[in-house]
Amino acid sequence: MDSIIVTGNGPLNGQIPIAGAKNACLTLMPATLLSEEPLTLTNAPRLSDIKTMTALLQSLGAEVTQMQGGQVLAMSSHDINNHTADYDIVRKMRASILVLGPMLARDGHAVVSLPGGCAIGARPVDLHLMALEAMGAELDLREGYVHAKAPLGGLRGGMIDFPIASVGATENALMAATLAKGTTVIKNAAREPEIVDLADCLRKMGAQIDGDGTSTITIQGVDRLSGATHPVVTDRIELGTYMLAPAICGGEVELLGGRIDLVGAFCEKLDAAGVDVTETARGLMVKRRGDRVRAVDVVTEPFPGFPTDLQAQMMALLCTAEGTSVLEEKIFENRFMHAPELMRMGAKIDVHGGHATVTGVKRLKGAPVMATDLRASVSLILAGLAAEGETIVNRVYHLDRGYERVEEKLGNVGAKIERVSGT
Repeated sequence: MDSIIVTGNGPLNGQIPIAGAKNACLTLMPATLLSEEPLTLTNAPRLSDIKTMTALLQSLGAEVTQMQGGQVLAMSSHDINNHTADYDIVRKMRASILVLGPMLARDGHAVVSLPGGCAIGARPVDLHLMALEAMGAELDLREGYVHAKAPLGGLRGGMIDFPIASVGATENALMAATLAKGTTVIKNAAREPEIVDLADCLRKMGAQIDGDGTSTITIQGVDRLSGATHPVVTDRIELGTYMLAPAICGGEVELLGGRIDLVGAFCEKLDAAGVDVTETARGLMVKRRGDRVRAVDVVTEPFPGFPTDLQAQMMALLCTAEGTSVLEEKIFENRFMHAPELMRMGAKIDVHGGHATVTGVKRLKGAPVMATDLRASVSLILAGLAAEGETIVNRVYHLDRGYERVEEKLGNVGAKIERVSGT
């Protein structure tokens, strides 16, 4: 199993290109199941999760071809010959549940295993199922699989009112509703940029969608969708992660392709901590104003609030801040697993339920640490960049699910970082 070795090496300077969004791409790929015509995605990230979704789509009969080094995905679902998403693939990634809505909408039936993914909370799929039932689907859960059937004549438009805003459930409902008969209204819909990106792609395919980016989305079903070519939106989580690198190490780094509208609440916290973020012709420039950042309090919230997927990385920064910060995690109930690993590096962190109190220290110390999930793994790398001595991050297979070429991107701006293969 691979490990990454990071040695504190002072300020970082240069440019880091930001990839297309993993979470957007994993949502856009199942949209190919809605049409017999080709769907091509550009600016696709080159990640293990994309390979997993590719394998899942291919297992259903879709054709998926990677071009231009994997940054272009050419897909065609003209011959879907299998409607069972098997456990052996689905267990690797929660986004696999997103094939359920498209298959049900297009062909009227689907069998999908309950999914897996990072161990950061329960994250049930009940909201996905509630949305499909509102469109007339008949669902039966048995032996770890969702057996779904559409009523005679296909899914029907319906009123979906989510008790909480769910990104995945909104995406599944949105895709299914494009081919449902009549009008579907999704209330308390998620507002994330990935939702807007999906809606943009579906509109290119011929869908009639209004209100994406707000809490109420209205979809008028159509008889069929066509093919399209669509660029994957910039990955706001990768963007925020690399914005923290010069914040924690010093220096000045330009994030190519970065957009403030994708990370507005995050930028507000960086400014309060003493980090300048300015727009450039090609992205965003990030520079720390002083020798150390200031403590700030953070509460994770659905978009446009502070993203839960940047909480672990922000904690790494605040471990070296002047003063005491409080981080409140309101999205997932088990997302402070990185705290004990940061404490191995000398961080002062006290976790009580959904709150973590972080008292900054002047310098962290390198140590062997273990990644517990995707975002935790990169938070430990960030901490290692600012630590004295060598940090060895083990179990980095989590990292490869969400970040492409981390060593190359950080190494190009002056970080001392290398990957070593395990035995």
